[in-house]
Amino acid sequence: MTRWFEDLQAGDKFPLGSYTFSLEEIVEYNKQYDNQYFHVDPELAKHSHFGGIIASGWHTACVGQRKLVDGLIAEEKLLRSIGQEPGVSGPSPGINKMRFITPVKPGDTVSFELCVTDKRLSKSLPGWGLLFNNMTAINQHNEIVYKAEFVGFSKLRDFKPNLKQRIGMWIAGIPVLRKILQR
Repeated sequence: MTRWFEDLQAGDKFPLGSYTFSLEEIVEYNKQYDNQYFHVDPELAKHSHFGGIIASGWHTACVGQRKLVDGLIAEEKLLRSIGQEPGVSGPSPGINKMRFITPVKPGDTVSFELCVTDKRLSKSLPGWGLLFNNMTAINQHNEIVYKAEFVGFSKLRDFKPNLKQRIGMWIAGIPVLRKILQR
């Protein structure tokens, strides 16, 4: 989240809001990205083991990612509005596990939540920490539809690089020196 690494703890939860999937949107998304009959053809999908059109798991994951980014932006604005300096979120080095558990059907309203499960200082990027997170998506029937475990970088508020780190960061910022050292 848009908080400093020091301010986040394992167990911190962040509701990200909910989203209702419409038939038209599911079909449109799937025609572009996951054009399988149970995603795009209502007549054929009736005879599938899903009993009708379902959203692609990737569609659900994309909506969850959008909710996460919207949450980061909203939290940054909120912190600035109360006179606080927001932390800096970094990129994600990856997703460790992703599961699509219950199909999302047209009309389903899915609520997304992020939970920090662990954290540690980065071994490769001075001044940054790693946050280990779970994102869970639950439909209106209280069924988990999607769950992902991923890692994200978060900047340390009070990081002061030592001399060796400052020299390394200085060298990394000069393309010619960086090329020489990479040989």
